[in-house]
Amino acid sequence: MTYTRTLILKVIVVAATVLLASGHAHQPGNKRWTYPPACCNGSDVSGDCERIPDSAVRKGREGFSVILHPGDHHLVTREHRFLIPYGSELPSGDSDFHICLHPTEHHANCFFAPPDGA
Repeated sequence: MTYTRTLILKVIVVAATVLLASGHAHQPGNKRWTYPPACCNGSDVSGDCERIPDSAVRKGREGFSVILHPGDHHLVTREHRFLIPYGSELPSGDSDFHICLHPTEHHANCFFAPPDGA
């Protein structure tokens, strides 16, 4: 193989790696849909969006009551309670609830509910 051909292949491999890595920056674990960039900061490992257990969410008169405990979301270090008013939730791309905590674990930046609102 010539030097030029080898160099071109290396450039293609590096470019593909960068594109694939950046394409996952705002994806939930199932990879079928993506979190909007305005909601999620970071990557799959260090991002602030994550699926949360159905048991953490209850439907109330005024909205979704979300109670998160350590382990429910990778950023949560103590219990947090959020009230997400009806109409402010975003549609989840799967059958799970998801929440984005930004700029700190004390603030629910975006909340995703499944189509049926479970």
